[in-house]
Amino acid sequence: MGIDYGEKTIGIAISDSLGWIAQGVETIRRKEEDNLKESIERIKALVDQYNVEKIVLGLPKNMNNTLGFRAEKTLKFKEKLEKAISLPIILWDERLSTKAAENILLEADLSRGKRKKIIDKMAAVYILQGYLDSIN
Repeated sequence: MGIDYGEKTIGIAISDSLGWIAQGVETIRRKEEDNLKESIERIKALVDQYNVEKIVLGLPKNMNNTLGFRAEKTLKFKEKLEKAISLPIILWDERLSTKAAENILLEADLSRGKRKKIIDKMAAVYILQGYLDSIN
């Protein structure tokens, strides 16, 4: 499972059974009062549904390879996820993943509204596909 953790949404991608191709599954819309509980419950349900063996979580590093505010929030999310789900969680450098996903959607000539609805799911695909390509 690939996860793109964002401020308001969490993009989810799953690989095929052979671990070759990532595909977008869902964008979880976070509520302000959520405090991640509902989001993690949804992720747990998807883990069960798709028989997930490991999670690849995008880590938003700065361009100079340092960790900034978003990366710190992602690391806190990882800690909460580890407590709730007993699977390996691999951090994956996600620099430019959202930009790459946006470029793909622009090439597909999708409207701004449609892009906004699926950009995080596509970023999760990009993160997971990068990981899959690195191990295959």
